[in-house]
Amino acid sequence: MGTRVYLARLAALPVFDPNGDRVGRVRDAVVRLRTTNRPPQIVGLIAEMALRRRIFLPIGRVTSMDADAVVLSTGTLNLRRFEKRQNELLVLEDLLDRRVTVLPEDGNGPGTAGTVVDVGMDLNRNNEWLVTRIAVRQHTGRLARRGHVYQAEYERVKGLIGPTDTQGTSNLIALLEQMRPADMANALQDLPSARRNEVAEALSDRTLADVLEELPEHDQVEILIRLDRERAADVLERMDPDDAADLLAELPKAEQAVLLDLMEPEEAAPVRQLMNYRPGTAGSVMTSEPVIMTPDATVAEALARIREPELSPVVAAQVFVARAPSATPSGKYLGMAHFQRLLREPPAAILGGLVETDIDPLSPETDLTEITRRMATYDMVAMPVVDNAYRLVGAVTVDDVLDHSLPRDWRDRDKDDTDTAILPRATR
Repeated sequence: MGTRVYLARLAALPVFDPNGDRVGRVRDAVVRLRTTNRPPQIVGLIAEMALRRRIFLPIGRVTSMDADAVVLSTGTLNLRRFEKRQNELLVLEDLLDRRVTVLPEDGNGPGTAGTVVDVGMDLNRNNEWLVTRIAVRQHTGRLARRGHVYQAEYERVKGLIGPTDTQGTSNLIALLEQMRPADMANALQDLPSARRNEVAEALSDRTLADVLEELPEHDQVEILIRLDRERAADVLERMDPDDAADLLAELPKAEQAVLLDLMEPEEAAPVRQLMNYRPGTAGSVMTSEPVIMTPDATVAEALARIREPELSPVVAAQVFVARAPSATPSGKYLGMAHFQRLLREPPAAILGGLVETDIDPLSPETDLTEITRRMATYDMVAMPVVDNAYRLVGAVTVDDVLDHSLPRDWRDRDKDDTDTAILPRATR
């Protein structure tokens, strides 16, 4: 392990114990402030484990940090959820994107304005990791030109420790966008409310839509209502209709009406329809945008359709076959073809000759208990939903069922956890 490490480069790296078993991923580093003018000390890393639990890893337990992984010297961990103490800061959460001033080396002059893009730590002779170098992007004053990045000693950087209103978002967003939407949502929950809203506002509409789908309802609402209404409507358009409907259902009726009116009519229509179904039924939890193809389509066309990257795995796991039109509500529903069946058939084969018809579709009024029982019985990852005219109106996927079967606060990082099967705890 080298004697200098840049902390932003550790973000999202896997963490392994001495046996090679994966513990989690690096999410941040903990800085302890000191009362003297000495540089702050890095006391540990924050790792995210399964079930979105963030734990503290003492820096003394880390044996290596490189471009591929972080390795620990022990498998004995404190599995309690990490909580930041009063004299601590998190590097990526609190220091990245800070607007600072770098003083000249000779101490003369007003200094140069810039933004923190990385924080370097060095190992001293006492085996302490100290913040010693700050990577700063110089402000140019020109919107079309990015300033060059240079390093400065910690002592020359002013404004690094201070009010959070001196913090931007660009470098934090660059790190977040390397994560899956669920992990990005997880990271946002750990930010202070004001910082979370600031970062959310800076995300693209598509990315913010994906993140909102992974957040607890109260966080979804808080972020959405702080957006300009036009922007909020744009984000809702990019969400899956069932997720947009669930989010709008948390808002007052008047606000629902305003946002639906601001959405494009073709985007608002399926959301309005989903909101009309009784809660806890297939109609209320289904997606109204499954993969639908006509019976004269070929296997090659179906495979090309389910390969589209914007489709989730459960939606792409099967093709529903129906008479035209191929948007919900479709023509008469004929059956489904699973992707495994499609892979076994000649590319020129016609879907109409491959459909499975032995599983009865759901009604929009089928309750969640019955849906769960039938999906478990037939080992299904998605089931069709048809109306009284046998038109396909949507599909219930296994993630829909899980999402609505778990407690309402299952995504909430702030809810209490009970420690079970905890390994012996390392002191902090």
